[in-house]
Formats: sequence, C-alpha cells, structure tokens
Amino acid sequence: ANQLPTPPGLEANQLLTPPGLEANQLLTPPGQEANQLLTPPGQEANQLPTPPGQEVNQLLTPPGLEANQLPTPPGLEETPVPPLTTNLLHLDLDLDLDLDLDLGQPSQLSLKRPVPYNQPLPNGVYDKLLITIRGTIKPNADKITFDFGASSDLAFHFNPRFNESGKKVIVRNSCINKKWGKEERDLLHFPFVKGQPFEMKILCTNQLFKVAVNNSHLLDYKHRITNLRSINKLSIYNDINLSSVEMETLP
Repeated sequence: ANQLPTPPGLEANQLLTPPGLEANQLLTPPGQEANQLLTPPGQEANQLPTPPGQEVNQLLTPPGLEANQLPTPPGLEETPVPPLTTNLLHLDLDLDLDLDLDLGQPSQLSLKRPVPYNQPLPNGVYDKLLITIRGTIKPNADKITFDFGASSDLAFHFNPRFNESGKKVIVRNSCINKKWGKEERDLLHFPFVKGQPFEMKILCTNQLFKVAVNNSHLLDYKHRITNLRSINKLSIYNDINLSSVEMETLP
C-alpha cells in the first residue's frame, strides 16, 4: 500500500539512467572517468598546458632569460647602487714628491729636499770623497749657491749667477776669518739652464775640488783651507729645487 508503481524492468527507488550507465554516475566523455575535468589530449586532469621544452610551473620567458625571471618594462632599468664614498685623511707633510722625467733615461720618483739645505760632514772632506747633487733650476732663477763650510769660514763658495749685468757667470771664492779672498770667474761654458734638471758631481782630492755638471768636467778649485777635516758642512740654497744629495768614497 502507498507505493508508487514502478515501470516495467526497473526496481523500486532506482533512477532512470541512460543505457550502459550505472545509477548515480555522471555523464562523462568517452574514455574519461567520472569527476575528471575535460583536458586536451595527452594532458592529465587538472594540469595546465605547458609550452614545449618548459617544465610545469615555469614561466614563459623570452629567449636568454631563465625561468621565473620577470622582464623589465620598457624605460624602467634597474636602479644602480651608488658607489660607496669614504672620507679621505690628508696628511700635510714637509716632503714634496717630484717626478723627474728625463728623455732617454728611466723615470724616478724622488723626494724633494728642503732648501736651504744643510748637510753635516762629521768626518770632514777627504781624498776620493765624491758628492753627487741632483736638482732642478727654478724657471725664474737668479742664482744658486753651494757652500762648503769650516766652522765660521767658507772653504769653497760655488755661486752660479744667471744674470749679472746681463751675463751668466760662476763665482768661486773662500771666506777666511770673515774676509773674502780673490774671486775666480773664468769659465768656458755655463751648464745650468733655467727650469731644467741637472746633476753635479764634486770630487775632493788632497789638492783641490773637481766639479763636473751633467757628466762633463766644468772646473777645478784649489784648496785654500788645507785642513780638510775642518770642512764640516755642505749648504745649498737660493733658486733650486733639490732632489737628492749622495756621498760615496771612491776606491
């Protein structure tokens, strides 16, 4: 009683389903299981299509870019990182660097000597003592001076002058007991040039000083103070940039 009639061939409480399908099954395309999404041939369910040669979850990128790298929009470049800056500590020392360039000769970096320059000679001067002086004449030079002192006396005063009444001369003299002797001025040539470097060698012998400039003998000066050990100081001053003073004893 109270039961609905069932169509012929169907049991009670069964849903009408198309032929070949069981009850409560969804209609799916041929070859697809129930509850599977429709996907293109060769793709598994719930998988997105991937371009050829790209793995799953890789972004499509232009040639030359690695996966997961984002392209930069036109006009927007990467912001450059400014260079690090530091505060420089400047030390003002009483030494000047001088780069002496001489064509045909190796360049050398030397320290300028302060002028006036005083070099003690604790052993005095003696036979075969060679003193080499290098420097540059100032462009507006009037004179340069090299003095060998013996206490309060001057054993050898060597004084090139660039304009003495319109002439270039080298005055040599001695001052003994506060009195100047007779000047020596005779000279074949004047080797010093304004604004140019020079090298002067002074060789002491038992009888005299021999002076050469730029590898050329210039003059001799006979000793007027014969006690050579009493000559105890070399002074250099006036219009010169002094680079070096070297002393050696020849064999």
